[in-house]
Amino acid sequence: MAHQVETMAWANQVPWHGLGVEVSDDLTPLQMQEAAGLDWTVSKRPSYTLDAPEWGDDVGLIQAENTFHIVRDSDNRVLSHCGRDYIPVQNKDIFEFFKRFTEAGHMKMETAGSLKDGGEIWGLAKISEDFELAGEDHIKGYLLIHQPHVVGKSMTIKLTPIRVVCNNTLTFALGEKGTASFRMPHVKEFGTDVMEAAEEALGLSAEKMAKFKEAATFLSKKKAKHSNFLDFVGELYQPNTMLTYRHEAKLKADGKLIGDQAPLIEQFNKYPKLVVDALEQQPGAMLASSKGTWWGALNAVTYVEDHLRESHEKGNTLHSSWFGVAANRKSKALDLAIKYAETA
Repeated sequence: MAHQVETMAWANQVPWHGLGVEVSDDLTPLQMQEAAGLDWTVSKRPSYTLDAPEWGDDVGLIQAENTFHIVRDSDNRVLSHCGRDYIPVQNKDIFEFFKRFTEAGHMKMETAGSLKDGGEIWGLAKISEDFELAGEDHIKGYLLIHQPHVVGKSMTIKLTPIRVVCNNTLTFALGEKGTASFRMPHVKEFGTDVMEAAEEALGLSAEKMAKFKEAATFLSKKKAKHSNFLDFVGELYQPNTMLTYRHEAKLKADGKLIGDQAPLIEQFNKYPKLVVDALEQQPGAMLASSKGTWWGALNAVTYVEDHLRESHEKGNTLHSSWFGVAANRKSKALDLAIKYAETA
């Protein structure tokens, strides 16, 4: 598997993935950009192909119509192919944009880095909206900025609360119905209208963090029966297994099931079983907010996805946890935990 984290810098607490170099916690966004090795530019360059089926002494080049590549100027690394309408966004533009918020005291950049050999960059900014649940369970508020130099992916900003006791990253969308309220495809300039839309999204962060606090508090006060917790895990990780299990349970209740029904937990594969174990073994499992609650159930999922997912490279775990499959699963887990808690 290709190495995922190319460069990275962080301030204050060591990140859960243990990657990168430590820097001072008073860096400006542009200083953080430089410390993280992101002070490079990209350019959109035309693509060419041979004017004959095979290379030879008399073979020339022809430009491929409507086909371009995004190339890192510092080392000519090709980051992605793209079409004529693709508009690159420079790393500096992103950090310049967030400079106004750090100078106003609304946030502070704590980490930044490059993934997939420059294909994706990110910054994690600390915001002032923190809260605490019962048992001194501290949750800090962050905004995660994701800027890909890859066709088909948009620049996004999303709220990413972090549970301090176990460094779990909890995915919570800035917008409604699981979508980020700011997402910019690379078909327009990073101009005034886009900046205004991004500022609006950032303005929602305090409101959304308050909603996340409300959700977390609700989950921390709702007890989770073990049977319901197993259903939650099954529905999240093995939905087809759950459909079969519930169908068999109904047949059994109606006296139509021939033979014994295997316990649900015995039908789980590796990661659902790890979540079951994490319910009582994860850091913070015995806190008043977590023990026997749906908040503890949610964090069993986030702990497994952040810390126990096997990967040949830690950087791949980071990418998945923030931007990939694990991030989507954690977001779904939050919605599903609330659904179960509402019927508890």
